[in-house]
Amino acid sequence: MRILQICSASEIGGGEIHFADLANVLAQRGHQVFAALRPASLVRPMLTSLPSENITELPMRNSLNLATAMKLSQFVRAKEIEIVHAHVARDYPLAALARGRSNARLVLTRHVLFPLNQIHKLTLRRTSRVIAVSRAVAESLYSQSVFDAEKVVTIHNGINLTKFASVEARQASSQKFRVGTAGHIAPIKGQEDFVRAAAIVIQNHPDVEFVMAGEDKSRSRENRMALEKLIRELGLEQNVTLIGWVDDMPQFLSTLDLFVSSARSEPFGLAIVEAMAAGVPVVATASEGALEIIDDQRSGRLVPIGDPASVANVIEQLISDATERRRLAQNAKAVAREQFSLERMVERTEGVYQSTKVSA
Repeated sequence: MRILQICSASEIGGGEIHFADLANVLAQRGHQVFAALRPASLVRPMLTSLPSENITELPMRNSLNLATAMKLSQFVRAKEIEIVHAHVARDYPLAALARGRSNARLVLTRHVLFPLNQIHKLTLRRTSRVIAVSRAVAESLYSQSVFDAEKVVTIHNGINLTKFASVEARQASSQKFRVGTAGHIAPIKGQEDFVRAAAIVIQNHPDVEFVMAGEDKSRSRENRMALEKLIRELGLEQNVTLIGWVDDMPQFLSTLDLFVSSARSEPFGLAIVEAMAAGVPVVATASEGALEIIDDQRSGRLVPIGDPASVANVIEQLISDATERRRLAQNAKAVAREQFSLERMVERTEGVYQSTKVSA
């Protein structure tokens, strides 16, 4: 198939990693894959399986940039594109306009739980399929009535298991016990609860280290500053560290004894799956995404949202029980392999593309 993937994102997060992984594997499987990106996109270097002539850069600053839509429409016709696939909400109307009067079918991926707006209802009537990255995202789409329910398909994100298979489980040694979390720094990710849980744990286990990976994407970096202030107020400067964005997630996970997701809301939870694939035991708040990934007490531990004391309690239990940590990690690794492989995700996405031919 001839497939155009569209992504105007200017920063890298879970959705952008998904975009690049999908495009690369589709190309490796023999499809003609093209990509439309904004100039100087950080995603471009990640598209290692696409020849440079298959990548076009266009200004994509808003939903209804008509000049860009016309150029994309010309690109779609010139390249005889069969599938136009957009991944960011502001790109949905642009993708719909780019499809124009061609025979290309429009596929969207919805990565978040936030509601779409009225402009989407006006421009997306001819969407063939919408891929939701979790059942929670699908339920959100059903409630908004933007798309016919039969057009919505749930396909969980997949990860490149090979990258994480080589991660060595951290061995008991003289090193301090290390608890980590990863995700962009924002209130919805619950890093404040992570810090408050750390304060409780450190009262009984003063040598435990807590580390947070991730960037603050807010304009003035107020989220990171608020966390740093909280760490100082609680006297945790020697135990809690913010290390910023990490390019090598497998390497970061290899330094951890325990991974914690303290999110207050999470449409999926890519970092949780990565930790599971790396064999790091996971404690997660019962967010929408975590509930679909973790089988409590079997492949991880689930705790109430917004409850640092519960997070701390489970962390302390697992600090003292290496056998339980190994059991959870082994079960989690099997679940990641069986349910969240990149190959499984791409195969199901190919099935969605094929199904649009039937309904076209």
